[in-house]
Amino acid sequence: MPAPLARGSRGAVVAPHHLATVAGVRVLARGGSAVDAAIATNAVLAVVLPSGCGLGGDAFWLVWDPEDRRLIGLNGSGRAPAGADPTALRARGMARLPRRGPLSVTVPGAVRSWGDAHARWGRLSREEVLADAIELAGGGFPASPAFVAAVELTAPVVDTALGPGNGFRRVYRPDGRPWRLGERVRLPALARTLGRLADEGFGAFYDSDLGERQAKALADVGAPFVPGDLRDHRSTWTEPLTAVYRGARVATHPPNSSGIVGLQLLGLLERFEPPDPRRFGAAGSGDPGWIHLGIEAAKIALVERDREVGDPDATPVDVAGMLDPSRLDALAAGIDPTRARLDLPPVRTLVSGTIYLATVDQAGGAVSLIQSNAAGFGSGVVDPETGIHYQSRGASFSLVPGHRNELAPGRRTLHSLLPAMTFRAGAEHRGPWVVHGSMGGDVQPQILAQVVSALVDGDADVASAVSAPRWGVEAAEDDMPPLVVAAEGRFPADVLAALAARGHAIERRPTFDAGLGHCHAIELVDGGPAAGGTLAAATDPRSEGLPAVR
Repeated sequence: MPAPLARGSRGAVVAPHHLATVAGVRVLARGGSAVDAAIATNAVLAVVLPSGCGLGGDAFWLVWDPEDRRLIGLNGSGRAPAGADPTALRARGMARLPRRGPLSVTVPGAVRSWGDAHARWGRLSREEVLADAIELAGGGFPASPAFVAAVELTAPVVDTALGPGNGFRRVYRPDGRPWRLGERVRLPALARTLGRLADEGFGAFYDSDLGERQAKALADVGAPFVPGDLRDHRSTWTEPLTAVYRGARVATHPPNSSGIVGLQLLGLLERFEPPDPRRFGAAGSGDPGWIHLGIEAAKIALVERDREVGDPDATPVDVAGMLDPSRLDALAAGIDPTRARLDLPPVRTLVSGTIYLATVDQAGGAVSLIQSNAAGFGSGVVDPETGIHYQSRGASFSLVPGHRNELAPGRRTLHSLLPAMTFRAGAEHRGPWVVHGSMGGDVQPQILAQVVSALVDGDADVASAVSAPRWGVEAAEDDMPPLVVAAEGRFPADVLAALAARGHAIERRPTFDAGLGHCHAIELVDGGPAAGGTLAAATDPRSEGLPAVR
């Protein structure tokens, strides 16, 4: 099944749900910017796809400013609350933070980033940008297969973490039974909260009585929050990271994002001869030797991540050193082209549960945005009064004393999230070639490398790059070596057999397995609309998304 592909010449939106892309392209049609469309798309996803994102989560942005001919990063990730106390948690016998419940909640940063981006690049009013999300939350939307499955999977887990009568069941399972497919789902409290943001500004989420209400609701369930945790939160403008892969320049977000992991992985692959492009087709790469090299490079990159990457404001991250050619040469020299390496140290498994979206407007503005609540409905903590459900990104913190990613008040955790854009060689000033990214937890940097390799090495179109079979290296359990290779069953049997013969532990996954990420992409053909070109937009067939163009 190829990725859904749409072509347009005045704007495009991709995301993992069709109602969200419709909202985004509607904003573009009203004269909105790529940033307006991104916020509109994200807000609708917060309503119809709450297992992946929401107002209580974090965001990372890349924005191409067509006027300044410049790429800008925005870090909308939140921090641990001031009451976070790793010493006290260790004294309670905890070895790591739970993936559900109040202790996993960090300050939600996404809405603040919406406000920052909108203040700089927005053209439409907040009311226009949030209109579709407010209507869908208040008037209702049809329960989709993914929504129903996510609620049923999450409800018993939340019961275990928070006890019966929790806010999750009151908001997302109000009738005490599974949703029927197509049944209208209404979220009136969330509609009211979105309405307040439209009326009062995105800052009201943090600076008004709404922020105070959130702090109290979180404290009431055991999260160590006070109003100042939300009131004092700020986003951070950043300089994107870039690296060249066989002439193409790949851009992503710096730490605490995992963008550096994807760039390092690509840097390792560049040290080897590229695969024969004739072996890349609708079924992806048919070269087991190339897939083997990607797997081995991914293992190294995950180990490097755990050793080097955290919150740069707390512990500096040697980004330049991680991408230094001599270091990459030395790391690549440890890859055996014929055998899987098994003597690897354990790595942490970062929490996952994410959405990715991209937008391009008629002026050439582009947004690559990844937003997350993590772990499928995040912490499971839901405030019925505001309709906000909260992320569990704090579960990625370490409780090991002195660890680079150790929990501490005000610290940002290492994120698996990474938005991306790829630029053609020598044409960086013209704007992006492809705007792309994916969800997928620890597999995100690996998906980045597979998509960029498909585009550059395989000369693939965006639909083929997005829908090709995927693999991903994972640890069997947290704090174990990354040795399990999840691979979609669409790979030819001889390819999987060749990988197993090299010593890889292959875990065969279903066709179009969502666990291997939802990747979406927009190609600016011939420079895109601003240069007289067009747009090609593809959404991942593993998702419920459809591209929308105009």
